[in-house]
Amino acid sequence: MRILFVEKAFSANTIIMEVFSTITALQAALAEQKAAGKQVGLVPTMGALHAGHLSLVQHCVAENDVTVVSVFVNPTQFNDKNDLLHYPRTLDKDVALLTKAGCTYVFAPSEEEMYPEPDTRQFDFSPLDNVMEGQFRPGHFNGVAQIVSKLFMAVIPDRAYFGEKDFQQVAIIRRMTQQLQLPVILVPCPIVRESDGLALSSRNARLTTKQRNNAPIIAQTLFESRKFVSDWSVADVQKWVVETLNAVDDMRVEYFDIVDGDTLQTIHDWNECDFVVGCIAVFCGDVRLIDNLRYL
Repeated sequence: MRILFVEKAFSANTIIMEVFSTITALQAALAEQKAAGKQVGLVPTMGALHAGHLSLVQHCVAENDVTVVSVFVNPTQFNDKNDLLHYPRTLDKDVALLTKAGCTYVFAPSEEEMYPEPDTRQFDFSPLDNVMEGQFRPGHFNGVAQIVSKLFMAVIPDRAYFGEKDFQQVAIIRRMTQQLQLPVILVPCPIVRESDGLALSSRNARLTTKQRNNAPIIAQTLFESRKFVSDWSVADVQKWVVETLNAVDDMRVEYFDIVDGDTLQTIHDWNECDFVVGCIAVFCGDVRLIDNLRYL
């Protein structure tokens, strides 16, 4: 299905965006653009768009002739059925935001379109997927690889844009792209934060007022911990961050790892590498939030 959306502006310019629900229709439109020598950028999303997503779209629009944004809540990457059930779905609002952002095409397929039959592919990203998110969300990255590879093969973009809030995911997708020899340039984009420091996430909308007031403490604690690098050991910084956050009412750290930013493996000394990142997952009530911060 192909749907045309028109955003009428006060200027003489009119922004036209099309929404597709099938791969065939999207590919037909893209074929025309590519035949004309246009560069295509892709921003994969699960919808419920916020300023973080829109920053990716802005990067994509600036660097490509055609911007494709996919909106699809991918069931194979959820190891928690309750999380899948409650994941926000706001397609109409998303389309309105993307029209104003200068997106060319929105791809919003059904589950049947993306998975006409079960995807039984099993990827091996070891050791990247054995730690952090991979440890606590078994099967998650295999599901991510399934859907992102499907999107890459459907769109065949020149560039694809991902937020660095999902730091481990970017590393996994980079490895997948290499394994499948896909001709896509990955463009990681910086974390976008609220004015109080909270990393933007679609899940933030599920926080109660009290939890939303407490949630910025995650980022504040990470940034504060940077001050201790020159005097404290890796283990002491890790311990302080976990204890500080666990002391906050209704907050529980699932993991906080300080890792080599290339291999994602835990480091034990600040001198082990020159790319050090702290990655964290914290439950605020039953809402799971992730964040990360570069130390070195």
